[in-house]
Amino acid sequence: MFVESVVHWGAWSILLHYGLGVSAGNCPPRCMCRPEAKEVICSGKYLNSVPEGFSNDARRLDLSRNRIKTVGRRQFSGLQQLQELDLSDNIISMIEVEAFLGLQNLRTLRIKNNRLKILPVGVFSGLSSLRFVDLSQNEILVFLDYTFKEMTNLQRLEAGENDLVFISQRAFVGLQSLQELNLDRSNLTSIPTEALSQLQSLTRLRMLRLAISTLPNNAFRRLHRLRSLTISNWPALNNLAANSLIGLNLTSLVISSCNLSAVPYATLRHLVYLRFLDLSYNPITVIQGNLLGDLLRLQELHLAGGSLLRIEPGAFRGLSFFRMLNVTSNQLTTLEEGAFHSVGNLQVLRLDGNPLACDCRLLWVVRRRLRLNFDGHQPTCTFPEAVKHREFKDFSEKELPRVFTCRPARIMDRRPQEARVEESTTVLFSCKADGDPLPEITWVSSHKNVVTPTGRIRVLPNGTLEVRFAQVQDSGTYQCLAGNAAGNDSLTVGLYVKGLPRNRTLPLFTEEGWVEPSNSQAANSSAQMAKPYPFDAKTLIIATTMGFLSFLSSVAICFVFMFFWSQSKGQIKHTATIDFVPRSSVGGGGEGGDGGRFTMKLI
Repeated sequence: MFVESVVHWGAWSILLHYGLGVSAGNCPPRCMCRPEAKEVICSGKYLNSVPEGFSNDARRLDLSRNRIKTVGRRQFSGLQQLQELDLSDNIISMIEVEAFLGLQNLRTLRIKNNRLKILPVGVFSGLSSLRFVDLSQNEILVFLDYTFKEMTNLQRLEAGENDLVFISQRAFVGLQSLQELNLDRSNLTSIPTEALSQLQSLTRLRMLRLAISTLPNNAFRRLHRLRSLTISNWPALNNLAANSLIGLNLTSLVISSCNLSAVPYATLRHLVYLRFLDLSYNPITVIQGNLLGDLLRLQELHLAGGSLLRIEPGAFRGLSFFRMLNVTSNQLTTLEEGAFHSVGNLQVLRLDGNPLACDCRLLWVVRRRLRLNFDGHQPTCTFPEAVKHREFKDFSEKELPRVFTCRPARIMDRRPQEARVEESTTVLFSCKADGDPLPEITWVSSHKNVVTPTGRIRVLPNGTLEVRFAQVQDSGTYQCLAGNAAGNDSLTVGLYVKGLPRNRTLPLFTEEGWVEPSNSQAANSSAQMAKPYPFDAKTLIIATTMGFLSFLSSVAICFVFMFFWSQSKGQIKHTATIDFVPRSSVGGGGEGGDGGRFTMKLI
């Protein structure tokens, strides 16, 4: 019996020491304590509040997955050795000021997935040793000024998936050591530039799932140590100002799943230290030639899941460190060797998921199929029909000269074309070409200018040159150039335009383009030129009427004035008798003439 009692007592001692805790006073009810690791695990115990009775030397406290609603002031003041505190997955809606005061050795604090709406200033007082804070998946609306001011050693802040609508300009004051910030899935409508400018040590910034539509100039000013910037899932973002990334020394840039329709060349040209660029899942249709040369250190470009139709020759010219190109799942039919600075440097190429035409343009890829790394996804032929669905690795060396071939461009109708016309005539010059792949048609004027698809002189979609309302200065020779990967062909045509007499009308240029004036328009123009007077009849009648009315009004006013003046003089005679002696009809004297008299009535 004695031996059996000793065995039972030894077993209970081990359980108490390693499983149930060091003592009832040092391990709270429903929690599990591990003295050897100095851990207290209270996760998933349906606790409604923070329990008491923790061991003073605990270094890790896990209170996650409970029903805690409030964290009071100095709630953990006795745990001076605590280094990690996990309050995730509770229903905490309020944390009082100085709630963590006394935890001067705390390095990790997790408050993820709670119901916090606001963080009072001072809630993080005393956490000068903190390195990592996770505030994600709460309902925080705003970061107030000086919210994190005492967290001078904080290196990483997770603040994503909140309801943030505003970040105050001084919210991040004090975060002088912060290196990584994540602001994902919030309600921000603009970049919090002033707040971010306080983070002088920031090296990584991630901003996912925002509704911002434009990136303004100097959006990230004063972030000179920032090396990695991730902007992803901004469906409204379609504009990046030319200087939006000015001043940054990025080595990694991700702008994916946005609404960019073109590579932002002007925005990128400042990033001379950039090594990794990801523009995937944007509706970009073309990578133009000779516009990425400023990115001297670029090693990787990812543009997967876009709308790429072509990559122009010279697209990666000058990029001597270029190692990887990922253009999977686009609409590319080919990728020519001339797009690269040196294909010998290329190590990884993702071309899968494109409707590839297996002709001479892709021969350089298939010949390197054993040395190139396709990242486990072999390119597959879509055209021609004879090799459809065949992977590059399946072709033997003997097949290559027969399958991967091209026919040089050839202009089909080479008959001389010469037009001698009068001015304002519209002229068309045809240029049709054949070849495999289908040749591109380019027209060059006698002044060595490439003719564009727009303007009075333009190239139509079928390759025809159209000169609308020809003018004398349009005279000269025009050259049609047809070219593909296998060769080029050319054709020269002549245009001679004779000037019109001066009385002939020329086409007019309007907002809709060049328009031939109609007869009625010409007649109206002639009529307007022939008018002798500056005013029409209607204007003259109105002016005369207004003048006559003004005269009558003046006369009436004078008579009224005279009437009232005469009334003020008393009794007035209304008749006057006038005697007169008429002059002689012959000469100057009046002595022998008869006198006369008449009476005049005054009104």
